[in-house]
Amino acid sequence: MKQTSGSMITFSRPDGKEVQGYLARPQKLEGAPAIVVIQEWWGLNDQIRGVADRLAQAGYLALVPDLYRGKSTVEEEEAHHLMSGLNFGDAAAQDVRGAVEYLKQQAVSVGVTGYCMGGALTWLALCNIPDVAAAVVWYGFPPLEYIDASKIKVPVMGHWATQDEFFAAETVDALEAKLIAANVDVEFHRYLAQHSFANETAVGPGRISRTQFDPVWSQQAWDRTLTFFGRTLWKN
Repeated sequence: MKQTSGSMITFSRPDGKEVQGYLARPQKLEGAPAIVVIQEWWGLNDQIRGVADRLAQAGYLALVPDLYRGKSTVEEEEAHHLMSGLNFGDAAAQDVRGAVEYLKQQAVSVGVTGYCMGGALTWLALCNIPDVAAAVVWYGFPPLEYIDASKIKVPVMGHWATQDEFFAAETVDALEAKLIAANVDVEFHRYLAQHSFANETAVGPGRISRTQFDPVWSQQAWDRTLTFFGRTLWKN
C-alpha cells in the first residue's frame, strides 16, 4: 500500500485543551469529505494509521485522534490498562468531538469509524455529536444502556464477527433491535470470523489468541464501508 502524505497535527477540544492526531490527506482536498478514525485499545499505532491512509487513498481526509496521548502497546495486559484508564465520556465528548469540529472546518461532511474500543466510542459519538453525518462501527459497543438510540439521526453501518468472544452475537442482536425500534437507519453485517478480523496485525505471538485477521471478510467489509460512505458523505 503506498503511503499518503499523513502527518501528526494538533487540534483543540471544545474545552480548549489541545490533542494530537494523525491526519492523512487525499490527493484532491477540494470537496473531499472527512472521517474521524478511532483506535483500538492498542493506541495510535502503524496499523490504525494505515486505516487512515487507506481512507485517504479512497478520497477522504482522515484524522485519528491520539486518545492515549502518545502511548501505544502490543501487549494485551498493557492495552487493557491503557483502555481502563481512558475516560470514555471525555474521549467521546471532547477528543472525538474536537476532531469532528476540526475536520468540519475543511470538509462539508464528516463521518466517524472505530474499531473495538473505537467502535464503542463511535456509538457514544453518535449520541453526543450533532455534526456527525454517518458512522461505521467495527466490532465494538459500550454497555447498551449507554446508547440512547433516540439521539442517533444519521445512517450507521456495523460489522460484526459471529465468533467474537469479546462482543457476543446475542448482544449485537439486542443492539440491532434497539436501533430498529428507534427508527435508526442501521445496516448490520455479520461475518463468520473472530474478533479484529479486519486488523491485519491480529495474528501471531504477542497478540490475543482470540483475534484473527481474515483477508476475505476484511475486504468485503471495506468494500461495504466505502460504498456506504460514498453514499452518505459525498455531496453532489
